[in-house]
Amino acid sequence: MKLFDVYPLYNINIVKGKGCKVWDENGTEYLDLYGGHAVISVGHAHPHYVEMISNQVATLGFYSNSVINKLQQQVAERLGKLSGYEDYSFFLINSGAEANENALKLASFHNGRTKIVSFSKAFHGRTSLAVEATNNPSIIAPINNNNHVTYLPLNDIEAMKQELAKGDICAAIIEGIQGVGGIKIPTNEFMQELRKACTETGTILILDEIQSGYGRSGKFFAHQYTGVRPDIITVAKGIGNGFPMAGVLISPMFTPVYGQLGTTFGGNHLACAAALAVIDIIEQENLVENAAKVGNYLLEELKKFPQIKEVRGRGLMIGLEFDKPIKELRSRLIYDEHVFTGASGTNVLRLLPPLCLNREEADEFLARFKKVL
Repeated sequence: MKLFDVYPLYNINIVKGKGCKVWDENGTEYLDLYGGHAVISVGHAHPHYVEMISNQVATLGFYSNSVINKLQQQVAERLGKLSGYEDYSFFLINSGAEANENALKLASFHNGRTKIVSFSKAFHGRTSLAVEATNNPSIIAPINNNNHVTYLPLNDIEAMKQELAKGDICAAIIEGIQGVGGIKIPTNEFMQELRKACTETGTILILDEIQSGYGRSGKFFAHQYTGVRPDIITVAKGIGNGFPMAGVLISPMFTPVYGQLGTTFGGNHLACAAALAVIDIIEQENLVENAAKVGNYLLEELKKFPQIKEVRGRGLMIGLEFDKPIKELRSRLIYDEHVFTGASGTNVLRLLPPLCLNREEADEFLARFKKVL
């Protein structure tokens, strides 16, 4: 059997990692400025993370959520405190797409509506709400849309108000910072007006912080720059540092009912051990603050490169837009300079390094990047 060929793969076999660096089978060292689509939050093979996972495997390994799992409650309590949402409830699942599906389901249960508002260039998973973000509908297109999802221009306040004023919108879902869409940031004014319009029309506000959350922006959640508190927040990626895990933070306005939501693997012992290790490391090593400090330094230095059309982002979530396709540039970074980066569409280079990236490693990247340019 062969792999189903839907991803372009680089001919590099990574066998080891530490911090912000990885090594291939030939011993070649690479600087990782992408972190596997932002999942590596505390660095590759962090000793505390490895120890927590290993101890859990040795004592129990995996068990489903059908019995009391005190680790789940520990994750919920500590995440609530760390994020500033102690009064919210937490539901554990496995992936970002699953988190958004459950968020939309909760919203529909709450107000009985079915129509969704999302925003141009957004991406909320590859299942029930996959918004085209690459200008190629054959690659990423809405599934089971049936006119239930309306896509509005990002930061267009009037268009948003007019749509929500119809009174039949179940939920508005928006990313704290768009990832796949090219590191586009909702303005503070837009987010505040969206919150106000949702409250006035009984629309549920869902913040997708799957890529932009967990400290990546320099605050725990990217939307916290705006002063807005959403009704539901979805998290994944960085929550488990590469271990499959996701969650939904749920406002006290929602009343839980047995059977309302369900999952087989969500919140299993291994996933919770990974999540607790991540929280330990984020707190002990001040990684949110580090993301803000090193990210601001990178942003300012990158703005000095005249070849880049636009530099945008917050913290260690950075997009570099060029006036031509970046496929060759990205390939040269990997094969010539041994730096992993990501892409958004055809013209945007995407940087999503582990939150432990330090100033020296940032300078190392800048030097290699300058050589390629």
